[in-house]
Amino acid sequence: MKRLFATAAIIGLFAATASAAEQPSVVGDWLVKDGYANIRIDNCNGKMWGIVVWEKTPGGVDSENPDPAKKGRPTLGMPVLMGLAPNPHEQGKWSGEIYNSQNGKMYQANVSLADENTLDLEGCLVWPLCQTQKWTRVKTPPPNAIPLPPIKGAASPGPQTKQAAAKKGPATPAPSDTCQRVAEEAAAQERTNAKK
Repeated sequence: MKRLFATAAIIGLFAATASAAEQPSVVGDWLVKDGYANIRIDNCNGKMWGIVVWEKTPGGVDSENPDPAKKGRPTLGMPVLMGLAPNPHEQGKWSGEIYNSQNGKMYQANVSLADENTLDLEGCLVWPLCQTQKWTRVKTPPPNAIPLPPIKGAASPGPQTKQAAAKKGPATPAPSDTCQRVAEEAAAQERTNAKK
Protein backbone atom coordinates (compact mmCIF):
# COMPACT_ATOMS: atom_id res chain seq x y z
CA MET A 1 0.00 0.00 0.00
CA LYS A 2 2.83 2.40 0.87
CA ARG A 3 4.51 1.62 -2.44
CA LEU A 4 1.27 2.35 -4.34
CA PHE A 5 0.83 5.66 -2.48
CA ALA A 6 4.47 6.65 -3.15
CA THR A 7 4.10 5.82 -6.85
CA ALA A 8 0.89 7.85 -7.08
CA ALA A 9 2.57 10.79 -5.32
CA ILE A 10 5.52 10.70 -7.74
CA ILE A 11 3.21 10.52 -10.76
CA GLY A 12 1.17 13.42 -9.36
CA LEU A 13 4.33 15.49 -8.83
CA PHE A 14 5.49 14.87 -12.41
CA ALA A 15 2.04 15.70 -13.78
CA ALA A 16 1.92 18.95 -11.79
CA THR A 17 5.43 19.89 -12.96
CA ALA A 18 4.57 19.09 -16.58
CA SER A 19 1.34 21.09 -16.52
CA ALA A 20 3.12 24.06 -14.91
CA ALA A 21 5.76 23.94 -17.63
CA GLU A 22 3.07 23.89 -20.32
CA GLN A 23 1.22 26.93 -18.97
CA PRO A 24 0.73 29.53 -21.72
CA SER A 25 2.92 32.58 -21.38
CA VAL A 26 2.70 36.23 -22.41
CA VAL A 27 6.18 35.82 -23.92
CA GLY A 28 6.00 35.99 -27.72
CA ASP A 29 4.95 38.26 -30.57
CA TRP A 30 1.57 40.00 -30.46
CA LEU A 31 -0.42 41.92 -33.09
CA VAL A 32 -1.87 45.05 -31.49
CA LYS A 33 -5.60 45.76 -31.59
CA ASP A 34 -5.64 47.99 -34.67
CA GLY A 35 -3.11 45.83 -36.56
CA TYR A 36 -0.46 48.52 -37.09
CA ALA A 37 2.38 46.80 -35.18
CA ASN A 38 3.67 43.59 -33.63
CA ILE A 39 5.09 43.76 -30.12
CA ARG A 40 7.58 41.13 -28.92
CA ILE A 41 7.29 40.45 -25.18
CA ASP A 42 10.14 38.76 -23.36
CA ASN A 43 11.10 38.04 -19.77
CA CYS A 44 14.18 40.11 -18.91
CA ASN A 45 15.44 39.34 -15.40
CA GLY A 46 11.99 38.51 -14.06
CA LYS A 47 10.11 41.41 -15.67
CA MET A 48 8.24 41.49 -18.96
CA TRP A 49 9.33 44.02 -21.56
CA GLY A 50 7.96 44.56 -25.05
CA ILE A 51 9.50 46.10 -28.17
CA VAL A 52 8.09 46.96 -31.59
CA VAL A 53 9.26 44.24 -34.03
CA TRP A 54 7.05 44.98 -37.05
CA GLU A 55 5.21 48.03 -38.39
CA LYS A 56 2.41 47.90 -40.94
CA THR A 57 3.81 51.15 -42.36
CA PRO A 58 7.61 50.92 -42.04
CA GLY A 59 9.66 53.95 -41.04
CA GLY A 60 7.73 55.07 -37.96
CA VAL A 61 9.36 57.76 -35.80
CA ASP A 62 8.83 58.57 -32.13
CA SER A 63 7.98 62.21 -32.84
CA GLU A 64 5.89 62.90 -29.71
CA ASN A 65 8.44 61.84 -27.08
CA PRO A 66 8.96 64.63 -24.53
CA ASP A 67 12.58 63.50 -23.98
CA PRO A 68 14.72 65.36 -26.57
CA ALA A 69 17.24 62.48 -26.59
CA LYS A 70 14.50 60.03 -27.67
CA LYS A 71 12.46 62.32 -29.92
CA GLY A 72 12.82 61.26 -33.53
CA ARG A 73 14.13 57.75 -32.82
CA PRO A 74 12.77 54.92 -35.00
CA THR A 75 9.79 53.14 -33.49
CA LEU A 76 10.98 49.79 -34.88
CA GLY A 77 12.93 48.15 -32.05
CA MET A 78 11.68 50.69 -29.49
CA PRO A 79 10.58 49.46 -26.03
CA VAL A 80 6.88 50.09 -25.36
CA LEU A 81 6.02 47.70 -22.50
CA MET A 82 8.18 48.69 -19.56
CA GLY A 83 9.21 46.41 -16.71
CA LEU A 84 5.96 44.56 -16.05
CA ALA A 85 6.34 42.62 -12.80
CA PRO A 86 4.19 39.72 -11.60
CA ASN A 87 1.10 41.08 -9.88
CA PRO A 88 1.17 39.70 -6.31
CA HIS A 89 -2.62 39.82 -6.06
CA GLU A 90 -3.56 38.15 -9.36
CA GLN A 91 -1.69 35.12 -10.68
CA GLY A 92 -0.90 35.36 -14.39
CA LYS A 93 -1.15 39.15 -14.45
CA TRP A 94 1.86 41.42 -15.01
CA SER A 95 1.82 45.10 -14.04
CA GLY A 96 4.03 47.99 -15.14
CA GLU A 97 3.90 50.76 -17.73
CA ILE A 98 3.22 51.16 -21.44
CA TYR A 99 4.57 53.92 -23.66
CA ASN A 100 2.20 55.36 -26.26
CA SER A 101 4.31 56.75 -29.11
CA GLN A 102 1.23 58.41 -30.63
CA ASN A 103 1.10 60.95 -27.80
CA GLY A 104 4.46 60.48 -26.04
CA LYS A 105 2.90 59.47 -22.70
CA MET A 106 3.38 56.60 -20.25
CA TYR A 107 0.40 54.80 -18.73
CA GLN A 108 -0.04 52.17 -16.04
CA ALA A 109 -0.52 48.80 -17.72
CA ASN A 110 -1.51 45.24 -16.90
CA VAL A 111 -1.23 42.24 -19.20
CA SER A 112 -2.71 38.78 -18.84
CA LEU A 113 -3.82 36.00 -21.13
CA ALA A 114 -7.50 35.65 -22.02
CA ASP A 115 -6.46 32.39 -23.71
CA GLU A 116 -3.18 31.12 -25.16
CA ASN A 117 -3.61 33.24 -28.33
CA THR A 118 -5.22 36.37 -26.87
CA LEU A 119 -3.51 38.91 -24.63
CA ASP A 120 -5.56 41.37 -22.58
CA LEU A 121 -3.73 44.68 -22.26
CA GLU A 122 -5.27 47.10 -19.79
CA GLY A 123 -3.95 50.66 -19.91
CA CYS A 124 -4.92 53.18 -17.23
CA LEU A 125 -4.61 56.94 -17.15
CA VAL A 126 -5.60 56.71 -13.47
CA TRP A 127 -7.70 53.98 -11.94
CA PRO A 128 -10.65 53.56 -12.73
CA LEU A 129 -10.07 55.30 -16.09
CA CYS A 130 -8.81 52.15 -17.83
CA GLN A 131 -9.30 50.63 -21.24
CA THR A 132 -8.63 47.03 -22.30
CA GLN A 133 -7.39 45.94 -25.71
CA LYS A 134 -7.15 42.41 -27.06
CA TRP A 135 -3.89 41.55 -28.83
CA THR A 136 -3.54 38.42 -30.98
CA ARG A 137 -0.56 36.05 -30.83
CA VAL A 138 1.55 36.10 -34.00
CA LYS A 139 2.75 32.65 -35.01
CA THR A 140 4.69 33.61 -38.15
CA PRO A 141 6.27 36.98 -38.98
CA PRO A 142 4.54 39.05 -41.66
CA PRO A 143 5.98 38.50 -45.15
CA ASN A 144 7.08 42.14 -45.42
CA ALA A 145 8.87 42.19 -42.03
CA ILE A 146 12.14 44.08 -42.19
CA PRO A 147 14.96 43.34 -39.73
CA LEU A 148 15.25 45.36 -36.56
CA PRO A 149 17.83 48.14 -36.64
CA PRO A 150 21.16 47.33 -34.96
CA ILE A 151 21.45 47.96 -31.24
CA LYS A 152 23.57 51.09 -30.75
CA GLY A 153 25.56 49.88 -27.74
CA ALA A 154 26.04 46.28 -28.87
CA ALA A 155 29.56 45.24 -29.72
CA SER A 156 29.94 42.48 -32.25
CA PRO A 157 31.61 39.44 -30.71
CA GLY A 158 35.06 38.72 -32.10
CA PRO A 159 36.19 35.31 -33.31
CA GLN A 160 36.73 32.79 -30.55
CA THR A 161 38.86 29.67 -30.61
CA LYS A 162 37.72 26.34 -29.22
CA GLN A 163 40.45 26.56 -26.55
CA ALA A 164 39.25 29.97 -25.38
CA ALA A 165 35.67 28.72 -25.27
CA ALA A 166 36.74 25.64 -23.27
CA LYS A 167 38.59 27.79 -20.70
CA LYS A 168 35.48 29.86 -20.05
CA GLY A 169 33.40 26.79 -19.25
CA PRO A 170 29.82 26.17 -20.32
CA ALA A 171 28.37 28.98 -22.38
CA THR A 172 25.60 31.02 -20.82
CA PRO A 173 22.78 31.84 -23.19
CA ALA A 174 22.98 35.32 -24.63
CA PRO A 175 20.18 37.69 -23.64
CA SER A 176 17.37 37.99 -26.18
CA ASP A 177 17.26 40.85 -28.64
CA THR A 178 14.40 42.33 -26.62
CA CYS A 179 16.43 42.26 -23.39
CA GLN A 180 19.50 43.71 -25.13
CA ARG A 181 17.43 46.61 -26.45
CA VAL A 182 15.93 47.22 -23.01
CA ALA A 183 19.42 47.22 -21.46
CA GLU A 184 20.67 49.69 -24.09
CA GLU A 185 17.64 51.93 -23.45
CA ALA A 186 18.40 51.91 -19.70
CA ALA A 187 22.10 52.62 -20.30
CA ALA A 188 21.26 55.52 -22.62
CA GLN A 189 18.89 56.94 -19.99
CA GLU A 190 21.61 56.68 -17.33
CA ARG A 191 24.08 58.51 -19.61
CA THR A 192 21.52 61.26 -20.21
CA ASN A 193 20.80 61.57 -16.46
CA ALA A 194 24.55 61.70 -15.67
CA LYS A 195 24.96 64.69 -18.01
CA LYS A 196 22.30 66.68 -16.15
